Amino acid sequence: MHLTALPSRRRMLLAAAVAAATALATSGPTAAAPPAGGNSDSQNRQQQYAAAAAEYGVPQGVLLGVSYLESRWDTHPGQPSTSGGYGPMHLTDAAQVASTPSSSHVDENEDPRGDESRPLSLDPAIAAQPSGDALPQASLQTLDAAADLTGESKETLRTDADANIRGGAALLASYQRELGGPVGAGSDPAAWYGAVARYSGADTEDAAAAFADEVYDQLGQGASRTTDDGQRVTLAATTVKPDESGLHKLGLRRAERPDGLECPVRLACEWIPAPYAKLSADPGDYGNYDVGNRPAQQKIEYIIIHDTEGYFGPSVDLVKRADYLGWHYTLRSVDGYIAQHIKAKNVGWHAGNWYVNAKSIGIEHEGFAGHGTWYTEAMYRTSAKLVRHLALSFQIPLDRQHILGHDNVPGITAANVAGMHWDPGPYWDWSHYFDLMKAPFKGTGTPHTGLVTIDPDYATNQPAFTGCNRQPPGVPNPLPPIQPCPLRGSSSVILRTGPSPTAPLVNDLGLQPNGQPNTMYISDHGARASAGQTYALADRQGDWTAIWYLGQKAWFHNPASAPTAKWANGFVVTPKPGKTTIPVYGRAYPEQVAYPSTIPYQAISPLQYTFPAGQRYAVGGVLPSEYYRAVSFDGSAPGDRTIVRGKMQYVQIQFGHRVMYVNLDDVQIQPAAVGAPR
Repeated sequence: MHLTALPSRRRMLLAAAVAAATALATSGPTAAAPPAGGNSDSQNRQQQYAAAAAEYGVPQGVLLGVSYLESRWDTHPGQPSTSGGYGPMHLTDAAQVASTPSSSHVDENEDPRGDESRPLSLDPAIAAQPSGDALPQASLQTLDAAADLTGESKETLRTDADANIRGGAALLASYQRELGGPVGAGSDPAAWYGAVARYSGADTEDAAAAFADEVYDQLGQGASRTTDDGQRVTLAATTVKPDESGLHKLGLRRAERPDGLECPVRLACEWIPAPYAKLSADPGDYGNYDVGNRPAQQKIEYIIIHDTEGYFGPSVDLVKRADYLGWHYTLRSVDGYIAQHIKAKNVGWHAGNWYVNAKSIGIEHEGFAGHGTWYTEAMYRTSAKLVRHLALSFQIPLDRQHILGHDNVPGITAANVAGMHWDPGPYWDWSHYFDLMKAPFKGTGTPHTGLVTIDPDYATNQPAFTGCNRQPPGVPNPLPPIQPCPLRGSSSVILRTGPSPTAPLVNDLGLQPNGQPNTMYISDHGARASAGQTYALADRQGDWTAIWYLGQKAWFHNPASAPTAKWANGFVVTPKPGKTTIPVYGRAYPEQVAYPSTIPYQAISPLQYTFPAGQRYAVGGVLPSEYYRAVSFDGSAPGDRTIVRGKMQYVQIQFGHRVMYVNLDDVQIQPAAVGAPR
């Protein structure tokens, strides 16, 4: 639609806003000019925000700040978030989302406990049971109200960025009027706190306040970025001391926040406990986590990032069942609200690997790894604050060797590799997530220092994945046929057997035991490396870089003009002289003689991969060999609730998409620059 086709009043408002928007976009040290080649329909996205603010009487900074916290101004055209929100203003259509069956992240091929001494078999029917509305808050049906206020159709509001921004402005103005606050583009932004809090869609006062606080913090910081459709938008930094009196007029529930809640003070967090209960007279039949004494008894090494593969309400209902599995936290998409279920001292059943479970905290995020929805900025932010808080509390390094996706956790044995989960998937924005944790991925070396950290530009890195149409809950498998996924930003780079876009993908023997190349199917991560992961450099040729990956050279496109990785310093391991190949493990268990007679030996079982001489893999840390014995409800089993520690030590390495372990006695550790390709 061209400017001349706009209604006359909107043309006048848009023209009047152009000068102010342009001045805003070009002020401040972070501003940049709009991209060339834009059309009159999109105009300058900055102008669209200015026009909507003028039309509905919303301070432009408030409108930009709210939109930034919802979507970072991205459009995600026609694709809903996991809260059923559309467009840069995240207009929600909960009715449509709630009509889609919810699923769970449970897969009968993965034992979430990952302990052969006490296997856990879950009934898939439990996860399939309906458990209430997916999105019960009435405030999550804002698309209808926006349509009534603007006269736009719901389809247009979902897919057209300009209409969507107008819809968000109209909603904010309507909330402000209901609260009796001043309306007008020139009104004081401080007076809009209550309306901003209501816009969050939160159903508790602390969650609404946390959302509004983030918006006003962003106003103070300012922001400038290029959106997913190439539009440059800037929010000029403005210090605002908000008037919070409107918050209490919303009449929202005040969540209980008991002493001992392990969340940062400013975040909205509630204690919704997972049950620890016997399921029968058998002391080994209990759920849904294990009692521990961490970190006094065992160091917490990892934080594991999951997505729920379902909606928030049903997922929380499931973790409240003793006959299900337990994790430590669940985050809601619409507002970043946090529910804590298990104290950090106790061991959750979430990662499918008992060694990792015993040394980790599991965080579930409302969302889906690959069916077209997107993770909201509000959830990224609260998750980043939570993870940073936990990492500082338990001395966990903020890097991708310790902040792992579920898709980075290794299988415990060769037989378990194929059944391991792949969430949060290739659409999780790891680089932005670590930026929010104040631990950005940085280049620390040169092409000659021997390591490379994957870090593509998320927005423009759009691999041609397939099969997203088979991922939504309730869609039968193997029908419908596999279809291409919508092109969208991704943290993953694709790995090939040679320095060419037509070379076959590399092979992951755990997923393709026949030796055939892995695929671009959305859940097949066997030929991918993800942002923040650091690998040993194997070779370079033109615009292509090779890394050592699962026992082979794996090539990815890394042109100097648009790099997809950063050079890094660090250490690598190689097999000790005289060893032609060494085994690789999925857990770091002690040697047999370390076990007392009361505790059965847990076999040290190598995976199907091998680490040949001449190859190098990045070091993620040296770890003790440990096994946490926990097989009875009351700790009455011989040796229960104790740690078996051996003399063996392991080195964690970035061996493939997943981390793995090698025996320290099998390898030598050296600076990556020694023997690095030149």
